[in-house]
Amino acid sequence: MSRSLNRLSCTEIVQGIADGKLTAEAVTRDCLDRIDAREPTLKAWAALDRDRALQQARELDRAPRRGVLHGVPIGVKDIIDTFDYPTQMGSEIYKGYQTFGDAACVSFARKAGAVILGKTVTAEFAGMSPGPTTNPHNPAHTPGGSSSGSAAAVADHMVPVAFGTQTGGSILRPASYCGVVGYKPTFNLINRAGIKFAAETLDTVGLLARTIDDVDLVTAALVNRAPSLGKTLESAPRLGLCRTPLWDTAEAETRHAVEDAASRLSAAGASVREIVLAEEFSRLYQASRETINNYERARSMASDWAAHGDRISKVLGDRVKLGMATPQTEYVEALRLAERCRALVEPHLEGLDAIIAPCTKGEAILGLGHTGDPAFQQFWTALYVPTMSLPTHRGPKGLPVGIQLVAARYRDEHLFAAARWVMGRLGQG
Repeated sequence: MSRSLNRLSCTEIVQGIADGKLTAEAVTRDCLDRIDAREPTLKAWAALDRDRALQQARELDRAPRRGVLHGVPIGVKDIIDTFDYPTQMGSEIYKGYQTFGDAACVSFARKAGAVILGKTVTAEFAGMSPGPTTNPHNPAHTPGGSSSGSAAAVADHMVPVAFGTQTGGSILRPASYCGVVGYKPTFNLINRAGIKFAAETLDTVGLLARTIDDVDLVTAALVNRAPSLGKTLESAPRLGLCRTPLWDTAEAETRHAVEDAASRLSAAGASVREIVLAEEFSRLYQASRETINNYERARSMASDWAAHGDRISKVLGDRVKLGMATPQTEYVEALRLAERCRALVEPHLEGLDAIIAPCTKGEAILGLGHTGDPAFQQFWTALYVPTMSLPTHRGPKGLPVGIQLVAARYRDEHLFAAARWVMGRLGQG
């Protein structure tokens, strides 16, 4: 292997180890060396233990092949429990907090042979108050959030894949801003035991990686199916183009990315038809972001707020206060609206391989005080459909701008196949 091993994909690592050309220890060491070189600028890691990570790798090298992730280093967002690292939630309240076991997703990854490299920085309680992480393309810009450390670490070749969670846009937005593949599965496809809830009817465990195959490989280990590596559509796809009711808020670079993708894919043989959603969908973002999210967050953080309210940031504290003041009738109506929209979107997805939609408002915003607007990701999160951010374009500042690909619920593998076809025609921006 001529490349530095930290630049290899998960699939390359697994194959190299199986062929006897690599060791898990060598791969892990190269990832740690990259972290040593870049962490002072990127600040992507909340907890890291070089000796512990190398010991895991050596144990794997001495053992028979454990599973499909044998020897793959993986980062874990710091709201996801790990028995061997603290889970600190991006908050001083949980400094040094240690659980006795792994979250379900970490346990399955470990069982499949992954090296748990460390914990990646999260915004405070996976909310809007950012951690210290910077964008690997330009450290003056946000990496997005709340899975900021996971996205930045993957984009900067510190680790090939990392766990994230998404309540609104916490996987896809940082993926778009940092120029990697972000995958938010069908709601609850990946078990959520062992994560700190933000809003339990929205929170979804997902992944950030540099290739679609890597997302596929790790997902397969988590949900008990065989990987479908390299599988693409047998014929040109049937695609929908959905600008969503939020289109007027998009920056020029996002409009260009979506329309350019649709045009080029059509020229490559895809059939593309425009999808216009019913008026009811125009209320979905407000209902999910401002009502469901606030109401449920206030309850999931009730103990933290009661005991440590003065140590919670103002931006998050204001959300908790709003949630505490939200009437239950308003919350239930928002849940019902989301359910109606889920039913209404299904006919639009019938007969389509995927929908192309905006992913973020634009490029990563300047400054580290805000993680960006979650509107375009929140919209689809509330619909429970699987979505991917694909790193296909660049904006006027030279920063990545992703497009969002959406499929019908439980058609996650089909989304991977469609995404491979799309990336094969558009390439990486």
